[in-house]
Amino acid sequence: MRNILLVGAGGFLGAIVRYAITVLLFDVSPREFPLATFLINITGAFALGFFMTFVAERAHLEPGVRLFVATGFLGAYTTFSTFEFETFELVKTGLYAWSAANVIGSVVAGYAAVHLGVALAR
Repeated sequence: MRNILLVGAGGFLGAIVRYAITVLLFDVSPREFPLATFLINITGAFALGFFMTFVAERAHLEPGVRLFVATGFLGAYTTFSTFEFETFELVKTGLYAWSAANVIGSVVAGYAAVHLGVALAR
């Protein structure tokens, strides 16, 4: 139960921060480009890469901290960070074909899934 609460609390905060950034950037963003989402995805990818490396190589934090920050906060802030980190791990371990499949497949299948969802909703 403790782990669920840690993930939930982190997710609650991550979602609020994502929303706040979106609201703050709404008036200064060009309407043609999703600047808030782009910045959230990039900062989330950086934060997850930094945090996971820091925890693994320098700080041996209590496992609940990882659940709160990586799974909860960053998971709600952006799932793109998880996608990027998992792709990095595939490349790091020499699984280049799987890495390419993950990137290309996620973009193409994700885009197709959006179209399918829109079509089904209409």
